[in-house]
Amino acid sequence: MSDTSTQPKPNTLPIEEIESAVIRFAGDSGDGIQLTGMQFTTTTAFAGNDLSTFPDYPAEIRAPVGTTAGVSGFQIQFSSRQVLTPGDAPDVFVAMNPAALKANIHDVKKGGMILVNKDTFNAGNLKKAGYEVNPLEDGSLSEFRVIPVELGRLTRNALDGMGLTATETERCKNFFALGMMYWLYDRPMSATLKWIETKFKKNPKYVEANHKALHAGNAYAETAEIFGHHFRVNKAPIKPGLYRNITGNEATALGFIAASVAAGRPLWYGSYPITPASDVLHELSKNKNFGVKTFQAEDEIAAIGSAIGAAFAGHLALTGTSGPGVALKAEAIGLAVMTELPLVILNVQRGGPSTGLPTKTEQADLFQALYGRNGECPAIVVAAATPGDCFTMAYEASRLAVKYMTPVFLLTDGYLANGSEPWLIPDASKLAPFDKVALPPVGDFKLYKRDPETMARPWVAPGTPGYEHRLGGIEKQDVTGNISYDPDNHERMVRLRAAKVNKAAQDIPPLEVLGAKKGKVLVIGWGGTYGAITAGVQNLQKAGKSVSSVHLRNLNPLPPDLGDIMANFDHVVVPELNMGQLLKVIRAKYLVPATGLNKIKGQPFKVTEIEAGIDAILKGDK
Repeated sequence: MSDTSTQPKPNTLPIEEIESAVIRFAGDSGDGIQLTGMQFTTTTAFAGNDLSTFPDYPAEIRAPVGTTAGVSGFQIQFSSRQVLTPGDAPDVFVAMNPAALKANIHDVKKGGMILVNKDTFNAGNLKKAGYEVNPLEDGSLSEFRVIPVELGRLTRNALDGMGLTATETERCKNFFALGMMYWLYDRPMSATLKWIETKFKKNPKYVEANHKALHAGNAYAETAEIFGHHFRVNKAPIKPGLYRNITGNEATALGFIAASVAAGRPLWYGSYPITPASDVLHELSKNKNFGVKTFQAEDEIAAIGSAIGAAFAGHLALTGTSGPGVALKAEAIGLAVMTELPLVILNVQRGGPSTGLPTKTEQADLFQALYGRNGECPAIVVAAATPGDCFTMAYEASRLAVKYMTPVFLLTDGYLANGSEPWLIPDASKLAPFDKVALPPVGDFKLYKRDPETMARPWVAPGTPGYEHRLGGIEKQDVTGNISYDPDNHERMVRLRAAKVNKAAQDIPPLEVLGAKKGKVLVIGWGGTYGAITAGVQNLQKAGKSVSSVHLRNLNPLPPDLGDIMANFDHVVVPELNMGQLLKVIRAKYLVPATGLNKIKGQPFKVTEIEAGIDAILKGDK
């Protein structure tokens, strides 16, 4: 089927220009919700809007169809101004079945629009979703503008005569709904039509069917006049440059590859599949042209064992997992600390403890990264703030590991990993260089003779003539690296390893304070809370409130100027998706009576939650 109408059609219905919009799609995993959301995202990126997304996956792999446990969601905020979060409450919610409505209705903005697939609101689906009566008929949705659409029937009508099975036809209804959303927000369909042609190029019938469904949904939204009018969100004033839409996991993988090229060392990634970190393994495995070697191990211990071996052999060595996997890797991480090998441990955090909430986000592994090993076992810890920032921090974690010859934890989380944003592709020539310390002459080589600036020992690949050496997990003698049980030497080596990690503070740039450098409240954030904190602080500043914020990307060691910055404020507030882990570190290190703002629900902060917490402090409430 040829594309005859890839652009929005002229029509007589009014167009309302708005600054921003928040849309959420939800339904069963088999409804193509993530695909629908990503296609809307790609189209919106091409339209020039700034955006932020939040895919929300069900935790159960095969939850019963039609139940709330199996609901998949995708939310996007797009705007003609800067976007920092996927939005607090949807303006428009597309519910593909009763379970999706049940699981998400509490988030929809009052007065917002709810587009429901009326075909699925039958007795069986209502019962599975936990409804005793049909919510489309009992008045319980009176606070919203509800638009029932027979998506199934309309899609079948559009594809009648194509010879598709009932299942094949049903799978096209998400494109019918997507076509309606494209009309509602004055979006072109060209990007999605081209994607369909590429995706289904081996099956022309599927290309034609999905083209027809998309066009039919777009035409139905216009001709049925169910919306009354549609909206337009103009382009955002984005800095000129080459952009791509990127998820946090994609950015992490690219950051590691850039680090490998900059370091001049082949990349090794040893990993065991685990949600939500698996996509990093998938992305890296596509890049063998850069000399990337990926190893899907039989378990977490084998994964990190392979990475330690690769580091010993002179590779840029990485291992990636989530919190449960870090627990299993703990002893081997201690070996990497003892042997002082460069190793990056990626932890894409999720809800815990134990298996916990596999597809939900949390920030509760900070203590694990700081202290979760036996003995005095320090490591550098850094964290990314946005999906795009995952590139920067993956590169920086690798650089620090090589420079200081020590394991480095990179903390992201499920919210960052799966979320996406427009990313300005950086100039590779402007990335920080990797320090390459020259080896001493053969006669002067000692395995633990340290560089005076970094306190790092030499990194020598096995087989280098004249530099033969051995490593292991028993305590080392200072300078020589021989096995040592001497108590004074043990204390010296423990203190040297800690001092080396602390040396990394010299690489931390001055903190940027958002707002006045002195005032009533300072908000300190880390990780994926950046967007909500920044948006909330900016809103309060516009309201005339004395609020500033800093966001930490370096968590061990902490930025050298953090203590001086905190001293200029009456109150310090630390929002975290945990019970107060960074809060405890700050209280212990700086003896500051900081206040925690904590959420442990598997969901990111809403901007309104940040604002309410800060307002309470300003008013003197607990």
